[in-house]
Amino acid sequence: MIIAHDVTGPADGPAVVLLHSSVCDRRMWEPQWAPLAEAGFRVVRPDFRTCGESPAAEAPYSDHGDVLALLDHLGIERAVLVGSSYGGRVALLLAALTPERVSGLALLCPALPGQVRGPALQAFAAAEDALLEAGDLAGAAEFNARHWLGPDADEAAHALVRAMQLRAFEVALTATGDHELPEPAIDLSAVTAPVLAIGGAHDIPDFRAVPAHLASRIPGATARELPWAGHLPSLERPTETTRLLLEFLHPIR
Repeated sequence: MIIAHDVTGPADGPAVVLLHSSVCDRRMWEPQWAPLAEAGFRVVRPDFRTCGESPAAEAPYSDHGDVLALLDHLGIERAVLVGSSYGGRVALLLAALTPERVSGLALLCPALPGQVRGPALQAFAAAEDALLEAGDLAGAAEFNARHWLGPDADEAAHALVRAMQLRAFEVALTATGDHELPEPAIDLSAVTAPVLAIGGAHDIPDFRAVPAHLASRIPGATARELPWAGHLPSLERPTETTRLLLEFLHPIR
């Protein structure tokens, strides 16, 4: 199955693939979608399984495998991967396992492959689980929006995150089982692409520490912390985040 996706921009432009947070779906990239295409990039934004318009899996799969299959389907040999949170985790897996397919990584508050939950993420997961076990999907979606969006996010951003997360919860209930394959172990030093890893000063410690860790493990990687950002900067200050992405992409093209 090819996961749900959109494509825009010139067919011969350098490819940029936008990988969403697990709290969201491909709609989170709406503020960056047109500006990247107008800058000359061929822009792809997929939905991971159970998110947006991609259904729950019925056979073994991996999210990074789904992205590779999508690239093959679109005839894209190499792409810059822009990953938010869990999307950053998927991007890192792809860049380490298939470095010849990845020409750059822009990671916004990324998760790490194999990351062990710290106290803050454990507390979040316990609170979310309690709401889901009580059947309060809307309350769990609201909890996610409040927890992950930083202080600069407006009500439209909150409403969008609530809608995207609620959709994911609802689709997950249709799953017939857990078909996700075990995540492979990777060596971060295998990443050869240029890397920009961005953290948010208002994010939880589990994610705030990741950019510096990546800079210490991946040769040439750059870490930067945004003093205004929470966990989803592309929705909190869309124009500023788009500018940062275009600055990173310009020399790669």
